[in-house]
Amino acid sequence: MENGVKSMDWKLVLGQAIKAVSLGREVLLNYFGNLEHIEEKFQAGLVSEADKESERVIAEHLKKNFPSIELLGEETFAAKHAPGAKVQAEPAGEEGRWILDPLDGTTNYIHRFPIFCISLALEMNGEIQLAVIDVPILKETYTAIRGQGAFVNGRPLRVSKTTELKKALLATGFVAEHEHVIAEQLKVFDEMVRKCRGVRRPGAAAYDLTQVARGVFDGYWERNIQPWDAAAGILLVREAGGVVETYRGDKYHPYKNSIVAGNAEVVRELQKVLQNHLSAETQ
Repeated sequence: MENGVKSMDWKLVLGQAIKAVSLGREVLLNYFGNLEHIEEKFQAGLVSEADKESERVIAEHLKKNFPSIELLGEETFAAKHAPGAKVQAEPAGEEGRWILDPLDGTTNYIHRFPIFCISLALEMNGEIQLAVIDVPILKETYTAIRGQGAFVNGRPLRVSKTTELKKALLATGFVAEHEHVIAEQLKVFDEMVRKCRGVRRPGAAAYDLTQVARGVFDGYWERNIQPWDAAAGILLVREAGGVVETYRGDKYHPYKNSIVAGNAEVVRELQKVLQNHLSAETQ
């Protein structure tokens, strides 16, 4: 298939992306509750044979159907880099890049907590053009094509209309591998939980973003997530009428290290709190 945003048959690409993710879903469901090999890597969290096999079958399908588009996948990246390494990449150009998390929420998955998902995005010309997030246990598939709206199982999504932080249900996550980052996040949490209706921590960033797009969570913030955690979810939120920026108020892309998502009013309110907790490395 010829590359380039204008030349792509986006419905066809979406169909193949959904097919690829469905192969990963089958792997995850087969392994769920039946894991034999779990690794704990320094500053890299947990990984199981389910993560690796899910990425393998998804990558093979994408490579077969889109041989010229590169893949940035969590497990293949981890295999080539030191534990805890951050992706150092420029946004993809015309040639395109798949960004894949074959199992977001590995800790949940290992402990049989049913909130985990597969996240797949296609980046071209510095923008996420297509997204699929599949939540196997809940039987929910979230999809978006840039400029064409966001959907779950074919039903349109819309971010919430809540404008006041005191009435907002928020979501966040914690990356505990770096002491200074978790210390910063806990200070933010301490302030945020006193100013909103409630904060939830499902344990999978991609899932958090689906719920922002769906209007369940009014807002979401997190530090130090990787590109594959957020790439698909940011398109869902934007196509559902929301805003995705950094703590500093810049437009978020998957190679930034801070993220705030929600409707425009809630994002502004979150950023007011976050301004009190910025470090020099916060992008």
